Amino acid sequence: MSATASGPTSPHVPPSHRLALGVIATGMLMVVLDGSIVTVAMPTIQSDLRFSPAGLSWVVNAYLIAFGGLLLLAGRIGDLLGRKRVFLVGTAVFTAASLLAAVATSPAVLIAARFLQGVGSALASAVSLGILVTLFTEPAERSKAIAVFSFTGAAGASIGQVLGGLLTDALSWHWIFLINLPIGLATLAVALRVLPADRGSGLAAGADVIGALLVTAGLMLGIYTIVKVAEYGWTAGHTLGLGTVSILLLALFLIRQATARTPLMPLRILRSRRVAGANLVQVLMVAALFSFQILVALYLRNVLGYGATKTGLAMLPAALAIGAVSLGVSARLSARFGERAVLLTGLALLVGVLGLLVRVPVHARYLPDLLPVMLLAAGFGLALPALTSLGMSGAKEDEAGLASGLFNTTQQIGMALGVAVLSTLAAARTDTLLARGKGRAEALTGGYHLAFAVGAGLIVTAFAVAFTVLRGPARKPPAMPRNANPPATPVTTA
Repeated sequence: MSATASGPTSPHVPPSHRLALGVIATGMLMVVLDGSIVTVAMPTIQSDLRFSPAGLSWVVNAYLIAFGGLLLLAGRIGDLLGRKRVFLVGTAVFTAASLLAAVATSPAVLIAARFLQGVGSALASAVSLGILVTLFTEPAERSKAIAVFSFTGAAGASIGQVLGGLLTDALSWHWIFLINLPIGLATLAVALRVLPADRGSGLAAGADVIGALLVTAGLMLGIYTIVKVAEYGWTAGHTLGLGTVSILLLALFLIRQATARTPLMPLRILRSRRVAGANLVQVLMVAALFSFQILVALYLRNVLGYGATKTGLAMLPAALAIGAVSLGVSARLSARFGERAVLLTGLALLVGVLGLLVRVPVHARYLPDLLPVMLLAAGFGLALPALTSLGMSGAKEDEAGLASGLFNTTQQIGMALGVAVLSTLAAARTDTLLARGKGRAEALTGGYHLAFAVGAGLIVTAFAVAFTVLRGPARKPPAMPRNANPPATPVTTA
Protein backbone atom coordinates (compact mmCIF):
# COMPACT_ATOMS: atom_id res chain seq x y z
CA MET A 1 0.00 0.00 0.00
CA SER A 2 1.54 3.29 -1.06
CA ALA A 3 0.45 6.86 -0.94
CA THR A 4 1.21 9.94 -2.93
CA ALA A 5 0.32 13.39 -1.85
CA SER A 6 -2.46 15.19 -3.60
CA GLY A 7 -1.18 18.57 -2.70
CA PRO A 8 1.64 20.37 -0.90
CA THR A 9 2.39 18.96 2.51
CA SER A 10 3.51 21.01 5.46
CA PRO A 11 6.79 19.72 6.93
CA HIS A 12 5.24 19.30 10.40
CA VAL A 13 2.44 17.05 9.13
CA PRO A 14 2.95 13.48 10.39
CA PRO A 15 2.92 10.69 7.81
CA SER A 16 0.53 8.74 10.04
CA HIS A 17 -2.40 10.88 8.93
CA ARG A 18 -1.70 10.20 5.27
CA LEU A 19 -1.39 6.50 6.02
CA ALA A 20 -4.62 6.57 8.05
CA LEU A 21 -6.51 7.91 5.05
CA GLY A 22 -4.87 5.28 2.86
CA VAL A 23 -5.90 2.53 5.29
CA ILE A 24 -9.52 3.68 5.45
CA ALA A 25 -9.72 4.08 1.67
CA THR A 26 -8.19 0.64 1.14
CA GLY A 27 -10.67 -0.93 3.55
CA MET A 28 -13.54 0.80 1.76
CA LEU A 29 -12.22 -0.30 -1.63
CA MET A 30 -12.05 -3.93 -0.46
CA VAL A 31 -15.67 -3.81 0.68
CA VAL A 32 -16.95 -2.14 -2.50
CA LEU A 33 -14.95 -4.42 -4.77
CA ASP A 34 -16.40 -7.44 -3.02
CA GLY A 35 -19.93 -6.16 -3.59
CA SER A 36 -19.51 -5.79 -7.36
CA ILE A 37 -16.96 -8.49 -8.09
CA VAL A 38 -19.43 -11.20 -7.03
CA THR A 39 -22.10 -10.19 -9.56
CA VAL A 40 -19.83 -11.01 -12.51
CA ALA A 41 -18.95 -14.46 -11.15
CA MET A 42 -22.46 -15.54 -10.15
CA PRO A 43 -23.20 -17.68 -13.24
CA THR A 44 -19.98 -19.65 -12.63
CA ILE A 45 -20.74 -19.98 -8.90
CA GLN A 46 -24.23 -21.26 -9.72
CA SER A 47 -22.85 -23.95 -12.01
CA ASP A 48 -20.01 -25.02 -9.71
CA LEU A 49 -21.97 -25.20 -6.42
CA ARG A 50 -25.28 -26.20 -8.05
CA PHE A 51 -27.29 -23.29 -6.75
CA SER A 52 -30.98 -23.17 -7.60
CA PRO A 53 -32.04 -19.97 -9.44
CA ALA A 54 -33.85 -18.72 -6.33
CA GLY A 55 -31.00 -19.74 -4.02
CA LEU A 56 -28.38 -17.93 -6.09
CA SER A 57 -29.86 -14.53 -5.19
CA TRP A 58 -28.88 -15.17 -1.58
CA VAL A 59 -25.21 -14.85 -2.50
CA VAL A 60 -26.02 -11.14 -2.79
CA ASN A 61 -29.00 -10.87 -0.43
CA ALA A 62 -27.24 -12.41 2.60
CA TYR A 63 -24.52 -9.77 2.33
CA LEU A 64 -26.93 -6.87 1.78
CA ILE A 65 -29.17 -7.81 4.71
CA ALA A 66 -26.30 -8.07 7.19
CA PHE A 67 -24.52 -4.99 5.85
CA GLY A 68 -27.52 -2.70 5.64
CA GLY A 69 -29.13 -3.96 8.82
CA LEU A 70 -26.10 -3.47 11.07
CA LEU A 71 -24.65 -0.16 9.81
CA LEU A 72 -26.56 2.12 12.16
CA LEU A 73 -25.82 -0.04 15.18
CA ALA A 74 -22.16 -0.40 14.18
CA GLY A 75 -21.75 3.36 13.86
CA ARG A 76 -23.07 3.93 17.36
CA ILE A 77 -20.91 1.12 18.76
CA GLY A 78 -17.93 2.95 17.29
CA ASP A 79 -18.87 6.09 19.20
CA LEU A 80 -19.24 4.10 22.42
CA LEU A 81 -16.33 1.64 22.27
CA GLY A 82 -13.88 3.45 19.99
CA ARG A 83 -13.90 3.70 16.21
CA LYS A 84 -10.43 2.25 15.73
CA ARG A 85 -11.35 -0.87 17.68
CA VAL A 86 -14.56 -1.37 15.69
CA PHE A 87 -12.74 -0.80 12.36
CA LEU A 88 -10.14 -3.43 13.26
CA VAL A 89 -12.73 -5.98 14.36
CA GLY A 90 -14.81 -5.39 11.23
CA THR A 91 -11.82 -5.76 8.91
CA ALA A 92 -10.73 -8.95 10.68
CA VAL A 93 -14.23 -10.48 10.45
CA PHE A 94 -14.50 -9.54 6.76
CA THR A 95 -11.08 -11.04 5.97
CA ALA A 96 -11.82 -14.30 7.81
CA ALA A 97 -15.23 -14.55 6.13
CA SER A 98 -13.57 -14.06 2.73
CA LEU A 99 -11.40 -17.11 3.37
CA LEU A 100 -14.48 -19.12 4.34
CA ALA A 101 -16.23 -18.02 1.14
CA ALA A 102 -13.22 -18.95 -0.98
CA VAL A 103 -13.15 -22.53 0.31
CA ALA A 104 -16.94 -23.01 0.31
CA THR A 105 -18.06 -26.29 -1.23
CA SER A 106 -21.81 -25.91 -0.73
CA PRO A 107 -24.41 -23.15 -1.13
CA ALA A 108 -25.09 -23.07 2.64
CA VAL A 109 -21.44 -22.38 3.50
CA LEU A 110 -21.09 -19.67 0.88
CA ILE A 111 -24.29 -17.92 1.99
CA ALA A 112 -23.15 -18.05 5.65
CA ALA A 113 -19.77 -16.63 4.65
CA ARG A 114 -21.42 -13.82 2.71
CA PHE A 115 -23.55 -12.96 5.75
CA LEU A 116 -20.40 -12.76 7.88
CA GLN A 117 -18.76 -10.61 5.23
CA GLY A 118 -21.72 -8.26 5.54
CA VAL A 119 -21.25 -8.11 9.32
CA GLY A 120 -17.56 -7.26 8.95
CA SER A 121 -18.27 -4.71 6.22
CA ALA A 122 -20.87 -2.99 8.38
CA LEU A 123 -18.50 -2.67 11.34
CA ALA A 124 -15.61 -1.30 9.27
CA SER A 125 -17.62 0.94 6.94
CA ALA A 126 -19.85 2.47 9.60
CA VAL A 127 -16.97 4.11 11.46
CA SER A 128 -14.76 5.07 8.51
CA LEU A 129 -16.28 8.49 7.91
CA GLY A 130 -16.34 9.11 11.66
CA ILE A 131 -12.56 8.57 11.79
CA LEU A 132 -12.01 10.85 8.79
CA VAL A 133 -13.98 13.81 10.09
CA THR A 134 -12.11 13.77 13.40
CA LEU A 135 -8.73 13.45 11.66
CA PHE A 136 -9.28 16.15 9.04
CA THR A 137 -10.84 19.15 10.75
CA GLU A 138 -9.98 21.90 8.27
CA PRO A 139 -12.76 22.23 5.66
CA ALA A 140 -10.42 22.16 2.64
CA GLU A 141 -8.45 19.18 3.91
CA ARG A 142 -11.60 17.36 4.93
CA SER A 143 -13.04 17.86 1.44
CA LYS A 144 -9.94 16.31 -0.10
CA ALA A 145 -10.02 13.37 2.31
CA ILE A 146 -13.71 12.72 1.68
CA ALA A 147 -13.06 12.94 -2.07
CA VAL A 148 -10.54 10.11 -1.76
CA PHE A 149 -12.98 8.10 0.35
CA SER A 150 -15.85 8.74 -2.07
CA PHE A 151 -13.73 7.76 -5.06
CA THR A 152 -13.18 4.30 -3.64
CA GLY A 153 -16.93 3.82 -3.35
CA ALA A 154 -17.92 5.40 -6.65
CA ALA A 155 -15.25 3.90 -8.89
CA GLY A 156 -14.61 0.70 -6.96
CA ALA A 157 -17.79 -0.91 -8.24
CA SER A 158 -16.72 -0.54 -11.87
CA ILE A 159 -13.21 -1.72 -11.07
CA GLY A 160 -14.75 -4.74 -9.36
CA GLN A 161 -16.64 -5.68 -12.50
CA VAL A 162 -13.40 -5.62 -14.54
CA LEU A 163 -11.43 -7.53 -11.92
CA GLY A 164 -14.24 -10.03 -11.37
CA GLY A 165 -14.37 -10.86 -15.05
CA LEU A 166 -10.60 -11.26 -15.33
CA LEU A 167 -10.24 -13.43 -12.22
CA THR A 168 -13.22 -15.62 -13.06
CA ASP A 169 -12.15 -16.15 -16.67
CA ALA A 170 -8.42 -16.58 -16.02
CA LEU A 171 -8.46 -18.48 -12.69
CA SER A 172 -11.70 -19.38 -10.89
CA TRP A 173 -14.46 -17.73 -8.87
CA HIS A 174 -12.64 -18.69 -5.65
CA TRP A 175 -10.10 -15.96 -6.36
CA ILE A 176 -12.67 -13.17 -6.12
CA PHE A 177 -12.67 -13.92 -2.38
CA LEU A 178 -9.03 -14.98 -1.96
CA ILE A 179 -7.87 -11.60 -3.23
CA ASN A 180 -9.29 -10.05 -0.06
CA LEU A 181 -6.84 -11.94 2.18
CA PRO A 182 -3.61 -10.04 1.43
CA ILE A 183 -5.51 -6.74 1.26
CA GLY A 184 -7.27 -7.37 4.56
CA LEU A 185 -4.14 -8.51 6.39
CA ALA A 186 -2.13 -5.53 5.12
CA THR A 187 -4.92 -3.16 6.12
CA LEU A 188 -5.00 -4.61 9.64
CA ALA A 189 -1.23 -4.40 10.04
CA VAL A 190 -1.04 -0.75 9.03
CA ALA A 191 -4.27 0.27 10.78
CA LEU A 192 -2.93 -0.98 14.13
CA ARG A 193 -0.06 1.49 13.82
CA VAL A 194 -1.58 4.57 12.23
CA LEU A 195 -5.26 4.90 13.10
CA PRO A 196 -5.81 7.31 16.01
CA ALA A 197 -6.63 5.61 19.29
CA ASP A 198 -9.96 6.61 20.80
CA ARG A 199 -11.67 5.14 23.83
CA GLY A 200 -15.20 6.17 22.95
CA SER A 201 -17.71 7.48 25.46
CA GLY A 202 -18.40 4.07 27.03
CA LEU A 203 -21.44 1.81 26.94
CA ALA A 204 -23.11 3.80 29.68
CA ALA A 205 -23.45 6.70 27.24
CA GLY A 206 -25.75 4.77 24.94
CA ALA A 207 -26.06 1.09 25.75
CA ASP A 208 -29.65 0.82 24.54
CA VAL A 209 -29.96 -2.92 23.99
CA ILE A 210 -33.69 -2.80 23.24
CA GLY A 211 -33.20 -0.03 20.71
CA ALA A 212 -30.34 -1.97 19.09
CA LEU A 213 -32.53 -5.06 18.70
CA LEU A 214 -35.44 -3.04 17.27
CA VAL A 215 -33.45 -1.11 14.67
CA THR A 216 -31.34 -4.10 13.58
CA ALA A 217 -34.39 -6.37 13.22
CA GLY A 218 -36.38 -3.62 11.47
CA LEU A 219 -33.64 -2.80 8.96
CA MET A 220 -32.77 -6.43 8.23
CA LEU A 221 -36.42 -7.37 7.73
CA GLY A 222 -37.04 -4.26 5.62
CA ILE A 223 -34.09 -4.91 3.32
CA TYR A 224 -35.06 -8.59 3.03
CA THR A 225 -38.60 -7.56 2.06
CA ILE A 226 -37.34 -5.13 -0.56
CA VAL A 227 -34.89 -7.51 -2.22
CA LYS A 228 -37.61 -10.18 -2.46
CA VAL A 229 -40.10 -7.85 -4.20
CA ALA A 230 -38.91 -9.04 -7.60
CA GLU A 231 -39.92 -12.59 -6.64
CA TYR A 232 -43.23 -11.93 -4.84
CA GLY A 233 -44.45 -8.57 -6.21
CA TRP A 234 -45.38 -5.35 -4.43
CA THR A 235 -48.95 -6.30 -3.52
CA ALA A 236 -48.30 -9.88 -2.36
CA GLY A 237 -49.12 -10.84 1.21
CA HIS A 238 -45.44 -11.69 1.78
CA THR A 239 -44.35 -8.16 0.85
CA LEU A 240 -47.15 -6.29 2.60
CA GLY A 241 -46.99 -8.40 5.75
CA LEU A 242 -43.25 -8.29 6.29
CA GLY A 243 -43.08 -4.67 5.17
CA THR A 244 -45.67 -3.74 7.79
CA VAL A 245 -43.74 -5.56 10.52
CA SER A 246 -40.52 -3.82 9.45
CA ILE A 247 -42.15 -0.38 9.58
CA LEU A 248 -43.66 -1.20 12.98
CA LEU A 249 -40.27 -2.24 14.38
CA LEU A 250 -38.63 0.96 13.10
CA ALA A 251 -41.48 3.06 14.50
CA LEU A 252 -41.02 1.37 17.89
CA PHE A 253 -37.31 2.12 17.62
CA LEU A 254 -38.00 5.84 17.11
CA ILE A 255 -40.40 5.86 20.06
CA ARG A 256 -37.77 4.10 22.15
CA GLN A 257 -35.14 6.69 21.16
CA ALA A 258 -37.46 9.52 22.21
CA THR A 259 -37.99 8.04 25.69
CA ALA A 260 -34.80 6.11 26.56
CA ARG A 261 -32.36 7.65 29.06
CA THR A 262 -29.38 6.56 26.97
CA PRO A 263 -30.68 6.24 23.38
CA LEU A 264 -28.77 4.37 20.73
CA MET A 265 -29.53 7.14 18.22
CA PRO A 266 -30.29 10.50 19.81
CA LEU A 267 -33.07 11.91 17.62
CA ARG A 268 -31.50 15.36 17.81
CA ILE A 269 -29.17 14.26 15.01
CA LEU A 270 -32.14 14.32 12.63
CA ARG A 271 -32.93 17.91 13.60
CA SER A 272 -29.91 18.96 11.58
CA ARG A 273 -31.25 20.01 8.20
CA ARG A 274 -27.96 19.03 6.60
CA VAL A 275 -27.92 15.54 8.08
CA ALA A 276 -31.57 14.81 7.26
CA GLY A 277 -31.46 16.45 3.83
CA ALA A 278 -28.19 14.82 2.77
CA ASN A 279 -29.45 11.35 3.73
CA LEU A 280 -32.68 11.86 1.79
CA VAL A 281 -30.77 13.03 -1.28
CA GLN A 282 -28.51 10.00 -0.98
CA VAL A 283 -31.43 7.53 -0.92
CA LEU A 284 -32.81 9.05 -4.13
CA MET A 285 -29.44 9.32 -5.86
CA VAL A 286 -28.22 5.82 -5.04
CA ALA A 287 -31.57 4.27 -5.99
CA ALA A 288 -31.37 6.01 -9.37
CA LEU A 289 -27.76 5.07 -9.98
CA PHE A 290 -28.57 1.38 -9.61
CA SER A 291 -30.01 1.79 -13.11
CA PHE A 292 -26.61 2.93 -14.33
CA GLN A 293 -24.30 0.59 -12.46
CA ILE A 294 -26.30 -2.64 -12.85
CA LEU A 295 -28.77 -2.20 -15.69
CA VAL A 296 -26.16 -0.83 -18.09
CA ALA A 297 -24.06 -3.92 -17.41
CA LEU A 298 -27.10 -6.13 -18.03
CA TYR A 299 -27.82 -4.23 -21.26
CA LEU A 300 -24.25 -4.79 -22.44
CA ARG A 301 -24.44 -8.51 -21.69
CA ASN A 302 -28.03 -9.39 -22.57
CA VAL A 303 -28.66 -7.07 -25.52
CA LEU A 304 -25.25 -6.37 -27.04
CA GLY A 305 -23.83 -9.80 -26.18
CA TYR A 306 -20.71 -8.64 -24.32
CA GLY A 307 -18.84 -11.17 -22.17
CA ALA A 308 -17.88 -10.62 -18.52
CA THR A 309 -14.46 -9.13 -19.21
CA LYS A 310 -15.64 -6.98 -22.11
CA THR A 311 -18.52 -5.65 -20.00
CA GLY A 312 -16.12 -4.64 -17.25
CA LEU A 313 -13.78 -2.93 -19.71
CA ALA A 314 -16.72 -1.10 -21.31
CA MET A 315 -17.64 0.30 -17.88
CA LEU A 316 -14.03 1.25 -17.06
CA PRO A 317 -14.16 4.78 -18.58
CA ALA A 318 -16.91 5.60 -16.07
CA ALA A 319 -14.65 4.54 -13.20
CA LEU A 320 -11.76 6.57 -14.60
CA ALA A 321 -13.94 9.65 -15.12
CA ILE A 322 -15.37 9.39 -11.60
CA GLY A 323 -11.89 8.94 -10.16
CA ALA A 324 -10.40 11.89 -12.06
CA VAL A 325 -13.17 14.21 -10.89
CA SER A 326 -13.30 12.89 -7.31
CA LEU A 327 -9.57 13.15 -6.72
CA GLY A 328 -8.56 16.05 -8.92
CA VAL A 329 -11.51 18.44 -9.19
CA SER A 330 -14.22 17.93 -6.57
CA ALA A 331 -12.37 19.27 -3.51
CA ARG A 332 -11.08 22.34 -5.37
CA LEU A 333 -14.53 23.21 -6.68
CA SER A 334 -16.07 22.70 -3.23
CA ALA A 335 -13.49 25.02 -1.68
CA ARG A 336 -14.22 27.70 -4.26
CA PHE A 337 -17.96 27.44 -4.86
CA GLY A 338 -19.24 25.44 -1.86
CA GLU A 339 -20.40 21.85 -1.54
CA ARG A 340 -24.02 22.63 -2.35
CA ALA A 341 -23.17 24.15 -5.74
CA VAL A 342 -20.89 21.21 -6.59
CA LEU A 343 -23.58 18.73 -5.54
CA LEU A 344 -26.20 20.40 -7.73
CA THR A 345 -23.80 20.40 -10.70
CA GLY A 346 -23.08 16.72 -10.22
CA LEU A 347 -26.78 15.88 -10.01
CA ALA A 348 -27.44 17.84 -13.20
CA LEU A 349 -24.79 15.78 -15.02
CA LEU A 350 -26.37 12.57 -13.72
CA VAL A 351 -29.73 13.62 -15.15
CA GLY A 352 -27.89 13.88 -18.47
CA VAL A 353 -26.44 10.38 -18.03
CA LEU A 354 -29.83 8.76 -17.53
CA GLY A 355 -31.43 10.94 -20.16
CA LEU A 356 -28.97 9.63 -22.75
CA LEU A 357 -29.59 6.06 -21.62
CA VAL A 358 -33.33 6.47 -22.20
CA ARG A 359 -32.48 6.94 -25.89
CA VAL A 360 -29.87 4.18 -26.23
CA PRO A 361 -30.77 2.01 -29.27
CA VAL A 362 -31.12 -1.76 -29.44
CA HIS A 363 -28.04 -2.09 -31.63
CA ALA A 364 -25.89 0.55 -29.98
CA ARG A 365 -22.35 1.33 -31.01
CA TYR A 366 -19.96 1.89 -28.14
CA LEU A 367 -18.18 5.08 -29.20
CA PRO A 368 -21.13 7.25 -30.28
CA ASP A 369 -23.85 5.78 -28.06
CA LEU A 370 -22.23 4.60 -24.82
CA LEU A 371 -18.87 6.31 -24.31
CA PRO A 372 -20.48 9.76 -23.74
CA VAL A 373 -22.65 8.16 -21.03
CA MET A 374 -19.57 6.72 -19.32
CA LEU A 375 -17.78 10.06 -19.36
CA LEU A 376 -20.77 12.01 -18.03
CA ALA A 377 -20.80 9.62 -15.07
CA ALA A 378 -18.10 11.95 -13.75
CA GLY A 379 -21.07 13.76 -12.21
CA PHE A 380 -21.09 11.08 -9.53
CA GLY A 381 -17.51 12.08 -8.70
CA LEU A 382 -18.78 15.60 -8.05
CA ALA A 383 -22.00 14.73 -6.26
CA LEU A 384 -20.95 12.05 -3.76
CA PRO A 385 -17.98 13.82 -2.07
CA ALA A 386 -19.97 17.06 -1.79
CA LEU A 387 -23.00 15.24 -0.42
CA THR A 388 -20.88 13.36 2.11
CA SER A 389 -19.27 16.59 3.32
CA LEU A 390 -22.67 18.25 3.69
CA GLY A 391 -24.12 15.32 5.62
CA MET A 392 -21.17 14.89 7.98
CA SER A 393 -20.81 18.64 8.62
CA GLY A 394 -24.17 18.60 10.37
CA ALA A 395 -23.04 16.14 13.08
CA LYS A 396 -21.31 16.84 16.38
CA GLU A 397 -17.97 15.23 17.16
CA ASP A 398 -19.40 12.70 19.63
CA GLU A 399 -21.98 11.67 17.03
CA ALA A 400 -19.59 11.30 14.09
CA GLY A 401 -19.72 7.49 14.16
CA LEU A 402 -23.51 7.51 14.34
CA ALA A 403 -23.73 10.01 11.46
CA SER A 404 -21.32 7.85 9.45
CA GLY A 405 -23.39 4.74 10.14
CA LEU A 406 -26.61 6.58 9.26
CA PHE A 407 -25.12 7.85 6.00
CA ASN A 408 -23.98 4.36 5.03
CA THR A 409 -27.34 2.92 6.05
CA THR A 410 -29.31 5.24 3.77
CA GLN A 411 -26.90 4.31 0.99
CA GLN A 412 -27.80 0.64 1.41
CA ILE A 413 -31.51 1.43 1.65
CA GLY A 414 -31.23 3.42 -1.56
CA MET A 415 -29.46 0.52 -3.25
CA ALA A 416 -32.06 -1.98 -2.09
CA LEU A 417 -34.89 0.27 -3.26
CA GLY A 418 -33.19 0.76 -6.61
CA VAL A 419 -32.83 -2.99 -7.05
CA ALA A 420 -36.47 -3.65 -6.11
CA VAL A 421 -38.20 -0.78 -7.90
CA LEU A 422 -36.18 -0.36 -11.08
CA SER A 423 -35.56 -4.03 -11.78
CA THR A 424 -39.25 -4.81 -11.20
CA LEU A 425 -40.33 -2.02 -13.55
CA ALA A 426 -37.83 -3.12 -16.20
CA ALA A 427 -38.93 -6.76 -15.99
CA ALA A 428 -42.64 -5.86 -16.17
CA ARG A 429 -42.10 -3.62 -19.20
CA THR A 430 -40.04 -6.31 -20.91
CA ASP A 431 -42.79 -8.90 -20.35
CA THR A 432 -45.38 -6.49 -21.79
CA LEU A 433 -43.32 -5.91 -24.92
CA LEU A 434 -42.68 -9.62 -25.37
CA ALA A 435 -46.43 -10.25 -25.13
CA ARG A 436 -46.92 -7.71 -27.94
CA GLY A 437 -44.63 -9.71 -30.18
CA LYS A 438 -41.43 -7.69 -29.83
CA GLY A 439 -38.08 -9.44 -30.15
CA ARG A 440 -36.11 -10.30 -27.02
CA ALA A 441 -33.44 -7.63 -27.53
CA GLU A 442 -36.01 -4.93 -28.27
CA ALA A 443 -38.15 -5.94 -25.30
CA LEU A 444 -35.18 -5.93 -22.91
CA THR A 445 -34.08 -2.53 -24.18
CA GLY A 446 -37.59 -1.17 -23.70
CA GLY A 447 -37.58 -2.41 -20.11
CA TYR A 448 -34.23 -0.79 -19.43
CA HIS A 449 -35.47 2.47 -21.01
CA LEU A 450 -38.32 2.64 -18.51
CA ALA A 451 -35.94 2.05 -15.58
CA PHE A 452 -33.57 4.74 -16.86
CA ALA A 453 -36.46 7.21 -17.18
CA VAL A 454 -37.63 6.54 -13.62
CA GLY A 455 -34.03 6.86 -12.44
CA ALA A 456 -33.79 10.25 -14.13
CA GLY A 457 -36.94 11.29 -12.28
CA LEU A 458 -35.37 10.25 -8.96
CA ILE A 459 -32.29 12.35 -9.70
CA VAL A 460 -34.47 15.36 -10.55
CA THR A 461 -36.24 14.90 -7.21
CA ALA A 462 -32.87 14.67 -5.45
CA PHE A 463 -31.85 17.93 -7.16
CA ALA A 464 -35.01 19.63 -5.89
CA VAL A 465 -34.43 18.40 -2.33
CA ALA A 466 -30.79 19.49 -2.38
CA PHE A 467 -31.70 22.91 -3.78
CA THR A 468 -34.40 23.62 -1.19
CA VAL A 469 -33.16 21.82 1.94
CA LEU A 470 -29.36 21.96 1.92
CA ARG A 471 -29.03 25.65 2.57
CA GLY A 472 -27.32 27.62 5.29
CA PRO A 473 -23.83 27.51 6.79
CA ALA A 474 -22.20 24.24 7.81
CA ARG A 475 -21.62 23.34 11.43
CA LYS A 476 -18.13 24.13 12.64
CA PRO A 477 -15.98 20.99 12.18
CA PRO A 478 -15.39 18.86 15.27
CA ALA A 479 -12.49 20.02 17.38
CA MET A 480 -9.22 18.12 17.20
CA PRO A 481 -8.59 15.81 20.15
CA ARG A 482 -5.99 17.32 22.44
CA ASN A 483 -3.51 14.51 21.95
CA ALA A 484 -3.94 14.34 18.18
CA ASN A 485 -1.49 15.60 15.60
CA PRO A 486 -2.55 18.21 13.02
CA PRO A 487 -4.24 16.82 9.92
CA ALA A 488 -2.20 15.87 6.91
CA THR A 489 -2.87 16.68 3.30
CA PRO A 490 -4.89 13.66 2.12
CA VAL A 491 -3.46 11.25 -0.34
CA THR A 492 -4.61 8.55 -2.67
CA THR A 493 -3.62 4.93 -2.51
CA ALA A 494 -1.65 3.70 -5.44
